Amino acid sequence: MSRDTFEFVLQLVELSLRRKLTNWRKPLEPRRRLAIVLWWYATPGEYRTISCLFGVGLSTVCTLVHEVTATLKRKLLKRFISLPKGEALQKALNGFAECGYPLCAGAIDDSHIPIIAPQEDATAYYNRKGWHSIVLQAVVDHNFCFTDVYVGWPGRTHDARVLSNSPIFKMAEQQGGHLFPQNSMTVNDVEVPVHLIGDAAYPLKNWLMKGFTNHHALTPQQRHFNYRLSSARMVVENAFGRLKGRWRCLLKRNDVDTALMSDVVAVCCVLHNICELNKEVYLPDWNITDDLQEPDQDMFQGVGGHNCQGIREAMMTLLS
Repeated sequence: MSRDTFEFVLQLVELSLRRKLTNWRKPLEPRRRLAIVLWWYATPGEYRTISCLFGVGLSTVCTLVHEVTATLKRKLLKRFISLPKGEALQKALNGFAECGYPLCAGAIDDSHIPIIAPQEDATAYYNRKGWHSIVLQAVVDHNFCFTDVYVGWPGRTHDARVLSNSPIFKMAEQQGGHLFPQNSMTVNDVEVPVHLIGDAAYPLKNWLMKGFTNHHALTPQQRHFNYRLSSARMVVENAFGRLKGRWRCLLKRNDVDTALMSDVVAVCCVLHNICELNKEVYLPDWNITDDLQEPDQDMFQGVGGHNCQGIREAMMTLLS
């Protein structure tokens, strides 16, 4: 994060980070409070290392991580992470169309964030790769920016279950299966709404498209559809890589409770968006590889009504 971007973030939260002067001691100024916590987000350093680096007590670093994280989430989350509307939605549609997949407003996927095994129900957090984690579900636009985040489910939870309990799922279902109402195109007499794209782990919905399964029996047209959808969906994987590359606290098993870690993840997503919007430099050396692979089989192969299947067929025709 450059100094200009740091000053921008500080300006947004400075009043909320300021503490009153008392007879006991002079409080840390907002600039220093924010810098300490951003350093913790961006490095794998422990509290003790950071306390020595900034000349503050170890308990002070711990307290600041809690307080500043809560402030950043409260003040900035809804401002910088929201589903696109109006002009922003049109830009997203144009961006994905340029990637070869029209009528798409975002790509959705999950990523696992490592944690120390919690004392209660630790097995629920033990993911299929053999370590404890919480799940980050995110929607990403064509510019690698997060437009929706939902974080905190135990690592053993399947992607589709996380989705079905998320606010974005409930909103789409309450709106008659449309995440972006009044935005659609008619293809071969089938109304194709603006939708999200995901991998095989997700159910097929009017507002959520995924590729065809049974790969050994696909037609050339179906294979072409899968290729175009998969190529467009790469933005979400790239966004996760850039998120963890910048904010490296998401790569280590932090010794904090799961509730705080969920807030830390959400705030890091906000800071990621701010960096992307401000065109911050991202070095190739920061790239990381998520060692969690996609599911080997489609657990929801039969999910999706006739209308969903018709929309996917219409999209396949549109991409031909």
